[in-house]
Amino acid sequence: MIALIQRVNWAQVHIEKRLQAEIGQGLLALIGVEKEDTLATADKLLRKLLAFRVFADSEGKMNLDIKDIGGELLLVSQFTLAASTDKGLRPSFSSAKEPAEAEQIYNQLVEMAGNQHEFVETGVFAADMQVVLENDGPVTFILKA
Repeated sequence: MIALIQRVNWAQVHIEKRLQAEIGQGLLALIGVEKEDTLATADKLLRKLLAFRVFADSEGKMNLDIKDIGGELLLVSQFTLAASTDKGLRPSFSSAKEPAEAEQIYNQLVEMAGNQHEFVETGVFAADMQVVLENDGPVTFILKA
């Protein structure tokens, strides 16, 4: 499972020109589900995501996690993160989990996140979404579980 996370001042997801979700300061996490991923993988990724220290402390060092700052979390499914780009000029999605199974794991990730963090918003699995954000830093990381 892959999460491309961005520290944001704010982020929004729009579907068909309508606002689906929005957050203030916190993390935008684009989530890719790979073939071998399970609910245990989702749990491991979520624990890492919520504890990942990317927010500045009083000395300006990245020592605080999303909970420390009372930050918000926006989870957005993005199957293209599971693509293989090693060969050729066209991505291969053979390493991505089948959509029905990926949706189950993503939905479980969302549910677990809601149980472990106060403010969680989401996009819609497999929807055509437009994501708008203000990256703070910019700070962007790839997390794998």
